[in-house]
Amino acid sequence: MKDIDDSKQPLFEHLVELRRRLFICLAALTLTFFVCMYFAKPIFAVLVQPLLRAGQGKLIYTDIFEAFFVEVKVAAWAALMLSFPVISTQLWRFVAPGLYAKEKRAFLPFLLMTPFFFIAGASFAYFVAMPWALKFLLGYSGNIGGVQQEALPGVGNYLNFVTRFLFGFGAAFLTPVLLMILERAGIITVEQLQKSRRYAVVIAGAAAAVLTPPDVVSMLLLLVPLYGLYEFAILAIRLTHWRAARKKAGEGQGSAT
Repeated sequence: MKDIDDSKQPLFEHLVELRRRLFICLAALTLTFFVCMYFAKPIFAVLVQPLLRAGQGKLIYTDIFEAFFVEVKVAAWAALMLSFPVISTQLWRFVAPGLYAKEKRAFLPFLLMTPFFFIAGASFAYFVAMPWALKFLLGYSGNIGGVQQEALPGVGNYLNFVTRFLFGFGAAFLTPVLLMILERAGIITVEQLQKSRRYAVVIAGAAAAVLTPPDVVSMLLLLVPLYGLYEFAILAIRLTHWRAARKKAGEGQGSAT
């Protein structure tokens, strides 16, 4: 019976540790939500700037509760973005004790790159992709057969549009990090990546269709950089191998002398 109790103890300790990490994540998310709820209007004012630059200066809401729920969604979305460093840190601290020191040194740099690539993708969407897509989509306004066609986007629809853009581009820009982690883990090789370029184009097109609104301009704005990031990952992996080989050769020469 003593052996059974001893074998259960590590599992119980892991569950207690998991509960503590989840509590910290939930506390961080709750705190940032209430802070972002207070600043929901200024945050949404930043999100509507691409629409304003595209020439659309009006948003409407047809449901009496829509404007309020939009502010709640804005606060929840912003809270998730702001608390992500805390959540990722707690996840790493829960997983890291089960890794060898060599595995920690291998994976930690790639994990630290994650927020930078996500921010780069979201910034590209905000400053480049969204203004182009909005100008294209709002270009259908005008006189058609004597009838004036005018775009009157709703606040809820626009929020879904902008958050989908930002999250889609941010997640897509994590492609190099994901591929480098898979290569470092031995799941894929750089040779396989080089031979799978045609499949990468198809997968990038499918991802662009899912992560962006259903228009050609938005899809192309994500497809092109997404495949470019695939090629960047191949180049980065090859550069990493070259540096590792050069370091190993230098150590071999040092030991020989």
